[in-house]
Amino acid sequence: MKILLVYPEYPDTFWSFKYALKFVSKKAAYPPLGLITVASLLPLHWETKLVDMNIEKLHSKDLEWADYVFLSAMNTQIQSAITVISRCNHLKVPVVAGGPLFTADYKKFDNVDHLVLNEAEITLPHFLADLENGTPKHLYKTNQFASMQESPLPDYKLVKRNKYTSKSIQFSRGCPFNCEFCDITALLGHQCRLKSTEQIIAELQNLYELGCRGDVFFVDDNFIGNKKRLKSDLLPAVIVWMQQHNYPFHFSTEASINLSDDDELMDLMTQAGFLSVFIGIETPQEVGLDECNKVQNKNRNLIGSVKKVQAAGMEVLGGFIIGFDSDTPNIFQQQIQFIQESGIISAMVGLLNAPTKSLLYKRLKSEGRILADWDGDNTSNIMNFIPKMDSEKLKNGFNQVIQGIYGSEAFYERVKIFLKDFHPKLNSKNKMNFIKLKAFFKSVFIIGIIDRDRKYYWKLFFWSLLHRRDLFPMAITYAVYGYHYKKSYAKIF
Repeated sequence: MKILLVYPEYPDTFWSFKYALKFVSKKAAYPPLGLITVASLLPLHWETKLVDMNIEKLHSKDLEWADYVFLSAMNTQIQSAITVISRCNHLKVPVVAGGPLFTADYKKFDNVDHLVLNEAEITLPHFLADLENGTPKHLYKTNQFASMQESPLPDYKLVKRNKYTSKSIQFSRGCPFNCEFCDITALLGHQCRLKSTEQIIAELQNLYELGCRGDVFFVDDNFIGNKKRLKSDLLPAVIVWMQQHNYPFHFSTEASINLSDDDELMDLMTQAGFLSVFIGIETPQEVGLDECNKVQNKNRNLIGSVKKVQAAGMEVLGGFIIGFDSDTPNIFQQQIQFIQESGIISAMVGLLNAPTKSLLYKRLKSEGRILADWDGDNTSNIMNFIPKMDSEKLKNGFNQVIQGIYGSEAFYERVKIFLKDFHPKLNSKNKMNFIKLKAFFKSVFIIGIIDRDRKYYWKLFFWSLLHRRDLFPMAITYAVYGYHYKKSYAKIF
């Protein structure tokens, strides 16, 4: 068999880093980890090729070469996925589709030949067995969850590794919490299922031997879902491996705010090489946290918790939501104030939307308030349900928040607030190399000369040289991030 693995294109979103990538001459942030894991589940004698449409074009000759096209996508990639399916149908190339987009609402995709849903470690072997017998079915799904110890080593040899700024690995699936707006537990369950420490070390070793260096993103929805295993097993092993290999990587991940309650865990993470963590803050209002069942964020000083993680040596990236039923017009200024005071440079602010598999979707549907399915765009000012607050007020307030945190003066001030007290345990991210030097000169030209708000760039430039010279490369990196975020929200500015 000849199998073409296709990853559809992302639209321009907050996390696409489209405008920042140009500074480092890269095409995408992360390779398609799901597809290269699926590739390792296929028979060894099959031919496999990968086309990631975020870094290269999908040509008709690629499709004509394939016996089957394997397609995986998330909600935000839906338009590109539909186009790929249509092209395959036209050329009569059978499509095998899976991943979050198709698992969440597979009935939309009748023109997909074979839907292999949920976790591939369980459903894909059934499809492969039927295919071998000449009886492949249209639909494969399961209510079971896979053992992560059955998940194979991702086939990174398929990846054009020099086109990405980061690489990805996965330690766990599932989340112990049950936030109303989130569909993770519906898709992956409450129990955090873990790979063995040996699997993770093998993945790091594989990346190392392939010549990868720099950022590695642990894609877990909540990396600290099983703190005991992290502290007793995984992190100590990663620390030893990193020491033995002269710290070739630095790590980023996602976690819940209760990370700040565990000094030992934060210390081990920073020793292992973790430099940043994304945390869902959502709202500074207790009533909003109550409404969405964000129990882990309640009854705490959220800014104090963020500052504690930052003081431990990890940058906090934050997620924020506007549009809860309990929100009143004062939420907009409160969100701006919280983000500024916390020093969260990368603050993803979005209007509340209800994914199809979430508890929120079920509640709103029962109330007759659902308008459409969510397209996954986290920079859009469109909601897929009827909010309690007037829609125009919400849209205007959302615009106010974006302008309030990504306007140049506010953004650069927030960078200084963060850098003033940040002391990373690992300095590898700040070491200069050719790519960073090239990006630096591009930043001087594009942001420091061409951009109309260039004076703020130069203020940060000289401030960091005077006050935090050790973090100067990081300061320039954040200037590039700010340029991207403002471009991503261009319709607001």
